[in-house]
Amino acid sequence: MPEEPWTWQQAWLDLLFIHYEVDAGELRKLLPAGIELDLHAGKAWLGVVPFRMAGVTKRGWPAPPWLCDFAEINVRTYVRHGGKAGVWFLSLDVVNPLVAAFARTFFHLPYFSAQIRLKREGGAVHYAACRGVRRFAAVYEGGASAPSEAGSFAHWATERYCLYSADRAGRLYRGEVQHPQWPLQVARWELREDTMAPLPVGPRHPEVYYSPGVDVVVWPLRPIN
Repeated sequence: MPEEPWTWQQAWLDLLFIHYEVDAGELRKLLPAGIELDLHAGKAWLGVVPFRMAGVTKRGWPAPPWLCDFAEINVRTYVRHGGKAGVWFLSLDVVNPLVAAFARTFFHLPYFSAQIRLKREGGAVHYAACRGVRRFAAVYEGGASAPSEAGSFAHWATERYCLYSADRAGRLYRGEVQHPQWPLQVARWELREDTMAPLPVGPRHPEVYYSPGVDVVVWPLRPIN
């Protein structure tokens, strides 16, 4: 963990982790110089993760739900820099354009404003997102507990404690995060539409997980080049 204090807090809730195999060469074209694609069992993977954020605020600040609670869906892959594993986001969609503009400006992340509907019926999450040709719709809920073990695909894809980003000038940044180990469950789910990927995808990974969520703290971005 960084020695300096964390600056942001939030909760990531009702997550669904879906992964598709993709061509590593094509995926590398979407990464900046200095960021290394991280493979699992020799294959490159693209994750599509719908969820909701709650209580997103700076340390010690209030968190009014109308501003600080919102649905999000991200498309991500897995990378390394200097041997440290992390996440690289290809897109992050939220409803509120102010949130998207803020995160794009200050975190150098590819946030977009989209139409997103999320509701619960019984124990199931009904999720639908739309931004132009990028669409996603699914119904999902948790099933049997599925703790991840070191070396497993689930552990490799979820237990990552930093993100990488780049500004318009090409400077690279790392943002550290901390949270408990993901409480994963085998997902019971029905996928109705998914065109979120920015490149052709191959077979879907057979393991699809749900998590009720974790509380998260975030440190400031720091330049790494």
